[in-house]
Amino acid sequence: MNSSVVELDNVHLSLGRGAALVHVLKGVTFNIERGETVGLVGPSGSGKSTLLMIIAGLERPDAGTVKVDGTALDRLDEDELARFRGARIGIVFQSFHLIPTMTALENVAIPLELGGERDAFARAERELDAVGLADRRAHYPSQLSGGEQQRVALARALVPRPSILVADEPTGNLDEATGKTIVDLMLALKRDRGATLILVTHDLALAARCERRIRLRSGRIDDEHEPHLSAVSA
Repeated sequence: MNSSVVELDNVHLSLGRGAALVHVLKGVTFNIERGETVGLVGPSGSGKSTLLMIIAGLERPDAGTVKVDGTALDRLDEDELARFRGARIGIVFQSFHLIPTMTALENVAIPLELGGERDAFARAERELDAVGLADRRAHYPSQLSGGEQQRVALARALVPRPSILVADEPTGNLDEATGKTIVDLMLALKRDRGATLILVTHDLALAARCERRIRLRSGRIDDEHEPHLSAVSA
């Protein structure tokens, strides 16, 4: 049985048009094993976040193949891809992306409601409890601190019980102490559930906690097998 949960083969992606066309990813190939914690690191503009969006099915490559949990994403139409992503991939963004007119509980329940789950709110309550926010479920995003908002975003990403959790600079908008708390929580929940965690980070301490680091430079995988963390930049 194939133990790889993510398989990329010769992935290329360009963004923009005409004179503004930029070749962002240039023949990226790698596998990620089930249950791994992997950090995508490298200089600003190296293609880290774009690569994460490819893995999450939020961007489609121009060429190459992407398999996630054994499914070739290029063979799915947009509706099938949205359903697959909703069931298999949890996504945490730097900017939280909570809906301001919805409570914490309603924000967490959204993925389940969209999937037609009858127990959406009961499961959402359990996830808020898991991230330590049981007493904040009726609060709106504007009533929550940045750390609390990221906890809600993490609960929302985990509520469908995805096999893969991807995070794009999850501590980027948080102070150091709050960021460490979020990372501790994310790693603990990932470990407890046997999920695979893939994250983009410029945080040296966070990168050091990943079991493996994949370094990008100018849209390509760096030749270094295990990058020097001191060279990782924003």
